[in-house]
Amino acid sequence: MTRPLSSESASGASPARVSALRAEAEALYLGTRPKTRAAAGATAHLYDGVPMHWMSDWSTPVPLIVDRAEGARLTDIDGHAYEDFCLGDTAALFGHSPPALVEALARQIPRGLASMLPTPDAGLVGDLLAARFGLDLWQIATTASDANRFALRAARAATGRPRILVFDGAYHGAVDETFVELSPAGLPRNKPSLVGEPRDLTALTRIVPFNDLAAVEAALADGTVACVITEPVLTNCAMVLPEPGFHAGLRELCRRHGTLLLIDETHTLSTAPGGYTRLHGLEPDLLVIGKAIAGGVPTAVWGMSEAVAARFKAAKAEAADGHSGIGTTLSGSPLQLAALRATLEAVATPEAYACMNALADRMEAGLARVIAAASLPWHVARCGARVEVVRAPVPCRNGGEAKHAHFPALEAAVHLALLVRGVLISPFHDMMLASPATSEAQVDRLVEATGEVVGRLAG
Repeated sequence: MTRPLSSESASGASPARVSALRAEAEALYLGTRPKTRAAAGATAHLYDGVPMHWMSDWSTPVPLIVDRAEGARLTDIDGHAYEDFCLGDTAALFGHSPPALVEALARQIPRGLASMLPTPDAGLVGDLLAARFGLDLWQIATTASDANRFALRAARAATGRPRILVFDGAYHGAVDETFVELSPAGLPRNKPSLVGEPRDLTALTRIVPFNDLAAVEAALADGTVACVITEPVLTNCAMVLPEPGFHAGLRELCRRHGTLLLIDETHTLSTAPGGYTRLHGLEPDLLVIGKAIAGGVPTAVWGMSEAVAARFKAAKAEAADGHSGIGTTLSGSPLQLAALRATLEAVATPEAYACMNALADRMEAGLARVIAAASLPWHVARCGARVEVVRAPVPCRNGGEAKHAHFPALEAAVHLALLVRGVLISPFHDMMLASPATSEAQVDRLVEATGEVVGRLAG
């Protein structure tokens, strides 16, 4: 449920200042973008006027229409340029159209896009994934949502168990079973925002707070949970970092109770070349990565340990011939394989990550400085090249605390105020990414613009 504007004062910003900032930014946006306004009025046959309905959930009064995306900059159809720190909400983590990726796609496109058969890149991609992320056997999907669905099905097949466990506040794409939350009374329920779902998802999904090992142990105790699915860091609320010992404890509990551990690195690939998992030695049984893994070409991957793969293969051999429920026609396409190879070999390199993390250091320090100068009760959270301003004075411990740090009207006002100043951040919470294409000057512009906006809010 969206909070009323009056509650924004709990964030340290007065409702009147939030409202004034939003009104000023909206007037400037509409007054300087005639082509954008005209395009919005001419879109008659797209639902909500956009290719996907959530594109109309951005803070802009009419959708921003992108003419070009290059490096770490967008240009709209009215010619306005934006320093891009949203980067497609991680899909363009390594910048828009990295040259090595463009070259690989240019070589592959004339040779075919969809054949339902492997290309010479396939085996090499498998080797690259195993070497980088540590798991033994891999499959290719088209989205992280698909990869998570497939990995969960494999986990159930391998264990013969029906249930999964998720953490309150976690994000795993459009996987139906993960659309659950803890109510204010602490009871599991379907997310109230979910549409078109007739099932009680809590029948087969258990949900507990992040960083709560006692709750995890209680949920696993009856031996019916096939898999725990988790992000290493909660990323799609207000960022929640794991407490010391949490991941080690989670790994031990899963092993003790015969439950598989699935880590979804789709957003935390920002951490290091092998993701948060490899950097911190998390040892999952299954691993999912989407969005940026192929440089922005629609691709995801899911990997299994040899032990899980053997159990999955045995379960598949016992099943009747026919559809397994795993796989889509466009998964593992020649285009995806070419993009994966180029990204793993030449784009998502250790040198690229060193650049990204140095820029994120600069971003984190600058944002913390302007927040402190404004005396606002906020803090800056960090996961590698992923930086977020959280509307709480201290780090959030779980999804419940993260919900209380979410102020939609304030976030929308900040987003739009930054956008009209030529800076684009994530529209749904104040998340920013540094790419190898990002410059120090762009980071400094982000910090400067944030200082202007924060100054308006704080007076």
